[in-house]
Order: sequence, then C-alpha cells, then structure tokens
Amino acid sequence: MASIYIHIPYCKQQCTYCNFHFSIVQGDKKEMLKSIKKEIKMRQSYLNGAKISSIYFGGGTPSILDEGEIKSLIHTIYNNFKIDTDTEITLECNPDDLDKKKLFKLKEIGINRLSIGIQSFDDEELKFMNRSHNAKEALNCIQFAKEVGFKNITIDLIYGLPNQSNENWKKNLAQMLTLDIQHFSAYSLTVEPKTKLKHLIDKKIVTPLDDKITVEHFNTLVEFATDNNFVHYEIANFGKEGFFSYHNSAYWKHKHYLGVGPSAHSFNGSSRQWNVASNKQYIEKVKEDESYFELEKLSNTQQYNEYIFTALRTIWGVELDYIDNQFGQEALNYFKKQVLNWENKGKINQEKRTYMLSKEGKLYADAIASDLFIV
Repeated sequence: MASIYIHIPYCKQQCTYCNFHFSIVQGDKKEMLKSIKKEIKMRQSYLNGAKISSIYFGGGTPSILDEGEIKSLIHTIYNNFKIDTDTEITLECNPDDLDKKKLFKLKEIGINRLSIGIQSFDDEELKFMNRSHNAKEALNCIQFAKEVGFKNITIDLIYGLPNQSNENWKKNLAQMLTLDIQHFSAYSLTVEPKTKLKHLIDKKIVTPLDDKITVEHFNTLVEFATDNNFVHYEIANFGKEGFFSYHNSAYWKHKHYLGVGPSAHSFNGSSRQWNVASNKQYIEKVKEDESYFELEKLSNTQQYNEYIFTALRTIWGVELDYIDNQFGQEALNYFKKQVLNWENKGKINQEKRTYMLSKEGKLYADAIASDLFIV
C-alpha cells in the first residue's frame, strides 16, 4: 500500500505562525492545476504499481479550489494509479470555505475525510493567529459537514499561544468534545523563521509562553484524550478506534508515498525527492519537461534515523526485528545500547521486542530520537 499527497499552494491570507509554501496570489491557479495533473501522469511508475490506500489534498488551503477542480485531480489520479476500494481521500479545509452546498458536492465527488483547520474556538486567539474564520464559522462548518453525511472528520488545534492560560486551553478541548468528532490533532505553537510570529517576538511585541505552561497544556491534552476515549496514537494525533489517519500513519510506518505539486516530498524506500518550492518555477519546469525536483539516495544510516524519528512518535513504537531486518545487526546493537539510558530514566518502555515512549517520554520525543540516531 502507498499514499499520494497533492500540495495546493494557495491561501487567502498568511497565518501568524505559518512557514509552509503557499501564495496568496492565485492568478496562476489554472496553469498550476495543469502542471499538477501532468506531474501525476509523469510519475505513474514511482510507487512501483503499489495500490493507493490514501489520497491527501494539503497546502496551502485546498478548499480554495472548487469541486470541479478537485474532481479533475481525483480523476487524474484514478486514471494513472491502482486505487484501493476503501481509499481514504482527505481534503484539508478552512471553515470559511465550507457551506452546505460545497460540502455536499465534495462528498459527491469522493472526498470521504475532512481535515478542518480550526486551531481555536476562541475569537481572540483566532485573531492573533490571523485566521480567516471566527469561532461561529468553525462550529457551523462541523455541524454542516455532519448534516451532509461526513462520518470521518478531524480538526487541528494549537496550544502554547502567547498569554494562553491552561483554562483557555481546557475550554477549547471542552468545546471540541461537544461536536462528537472522532479524531483531532493538537500542535504546540512553534516559532518558525521568516514568520510574522518570529518578527513579533524579535521586536518584543509578543512574549512566548513559558515552557512550563506549554508542558501543562500538553499534560492537560493527554489527560483529556484518555478521559474521553481518544487513543494518543502519535505525539500530536488522537483518534477513536477505527479513525486513525491512513495517510499520516503511512508516513510514521515508513510506507512509500508520492508528493505532487510545488514543495511536495516523496519517498519510495530508497530515495527521497522534493519538488521546487516556487510556484512559477514549478509550473515552467513541468511544462517544459525540465527537472523540477532534487533527489537524494538514502544511505542505510539515513533510513535507520528516519525510521527511529517517525516510529518512536507512535503507539506502535520501534521494533527490534524491523531494525534487524532492514538495517542490520550493527544498527540493532547500536539502538539497544543507546536506548538503555532512556529506559532507565523511565522515558521509554519496552514490551517484548518493541520500544515505545512513556507518558513522560512524549515530552522529549525529538531529543530522545536524536540521541538514538546514528551520526
């Protein structure tokens, strides 16, 4: 099984914290969609005939596209790849793009999972993040989606905002609970270079939240998930049984995926590929059949490190047999030696031949993974 990701590089406006590749100018959208469809056709062989278990429209804001444009992209994929009968087809969307009419048409053309960028149910927090919707629109769009018949809805939330109290964070979680959705992702706010947030912090206009409060937010989140029967199956992802994301799970389980569109990444087991992060260059190069991506052949060490980084973040953990079979005895011995320190500190638990982060270890996931890397 494999996955396909389609990057739609357009947004209405730039969020305070965002450093993803996108443009707020949509004048080249028609040419962009032509190039994306051409790339899909050109890369039929990349996944070696594997069946596609998930298709994911990300961005940017894919819900900017009308249903006809999305349908055309789906048809292009179906005409060029083997698609599994129960393929998960996800559309990332903003609340202000979704009314009942559009939701009905999205469902009609095959979208069966919505990933809605709520981020917060608090208007002041939304304003700080420069989101294009308000709290009422957030609530309405979820209700509309359910009325239209969407059964698989996930939302994104952000915690650790400047001046965000733990009580405010609890209110966001409580509000989400009233919506009866089956999956959500919650991300700690990070300060990325070349963002408005970074500028505001550098100019002392905004003060980042104290790390201790962010940790409190995370602990509140984990407790909330446990109390309400959400499985904490990846550091930032929570789902009811049967509603884990096919697409993201494929990344974490080291499965193969094809990324299409400007800045999209691909992985086929032995190499990683990333497309040029420029709308203009992407359109021109694809149109003229010129090289539009960089390719890196992954060494055994690089593949081991990537596996550790992704697997450790999940409830499935790092499997000793997988390391032995894929990367060899030397990598296995190294891992077993390095992991002892974290096991003794109570940050990692062992179950038979699998190692997983403990509740406390999840706070240090990146640091632990880095220590387990072969350098």
